[in-house]
Amino acid sequence: MKVISLKEPFATLINNKKKYIETRSWKTPYRGEIYIHASKSIIDDSIYGRQELVKLIGDDTMNYGKIICKCELVDCIYMTEEYIDKIRINEYQQYICGEYKVGRYAWILENIEPLSEPIVAKGKLRIWNYEEENEKNE
Repeated sequence: MKVISLKEPFATLINNKKKYIETRSWKTPYRGEIYIHASKSIIDDSIYGRQELVKLIGDDTMNYGKIICKCELVDCIYMTEEYIDKIRINEYQQYICGEYKVGRYAWILENIEPLSEPIVAKGKLRIWNYEEENEKNE
């Protein structure tokens, strides 16, 4: 299965269907089913200075080191000033959940389905393939 690792609280925000645009510095040609992995990295202290984001997180439980949901990556959009303004005005919740800057990319996620049993896994950079057999042997 294809997987992308995200730091918390962003993986859990996707899992809880509060976030459906993942912002990245790089584009991907991949489209299709992708699983969301919450990395083991603890929440960066800078998050706590973003009050609207903290409110959105609320009492959500973080899922460090686990694959927690699957979804479909349906598009990867290059961010222009016009695109960023559109998101800021029409999708403000998405705007506060990402890093919107010209030259970055908005990965559009649909059909988010939390897993009934999260899968403990080591994260990796970029899009990676999870193979249960390999994880057990490491």
